[in-house]
Amino acid sequence: MNLDHPDLAGYALLATSSLFVIIDPIATVPAYLAMTAADTPQQRIRMARLACLVTAGLLLAFAIGGKYIFQFLGITIPAFQMAGSVVLLLVALDMLRAQRSRVHETVEETDAGAAKEDIAITPLAVPMLAGPGAISTVVLLHNKAANFTQQIALLICIVLVCAACYIIFALSAQGARWLNPIILRLASRIMGLLLAAIAMQFLINALTDLKLVTVTPASLP
Repeated sequence: MNLDHPDLAGYALLATSSLFVIIDPIATVPAYLAMTAADTPQQRIRMARLACLVTAGLLLAFAIGGKYIFQFLGITIPAFQMAGSVVLLLVALDMLRAQRSRVHETVEETDAGAAKEDIAITPLAVPMLAGPGAISTVVLLHNKAANFTQQIALLICIVLVCAACYIIFALSAQGARWLNPIILRLASRIMGLLLAAIAMQFLINALTDLKLVTVTPASLP
């Protein structure tokens, strides 16, 4: 798949996989369960539903209006691509070590969430799900869209990923026996490697846009 000029199917696959990896709902489950230890499964599911709706709304807003926010602030797309690649790489390196990145949330935010009666909007939706990495990713993916059809595909992918997050949280709310720690660590490392590759591709795209790197067709997969 050509990551610079993907077709619709390739773009949708890139968008879905990138968003799922950076949001990383599976790694969020332990913190989610810890912060809702005193709640019933029904209350946990309600909070998960609200958190995923808020996450979807926030990411959709940045996907649609992120470019205009940058224009207002005078930020160029290559600059944001490079900054976004650094954020994604930091998350990826923590995932390769099977650690929950502090880019998503800090220990203090998780502890504060445990003391709240309702953790749906904060810290679960923001910053645990819709954090800097996820926001950076949707803006970069929107910029990568070659046409209006791909832009619509991105919005659909955001909704689908958030729906998948809700399903994962809803299942975990009923009991976490299916979450084998070894499988969790293995999945985290695999997704971290994929995310690191995506981060490097964003950096290459930025350098290419600035004419600092030339990518020949022979070097593309």
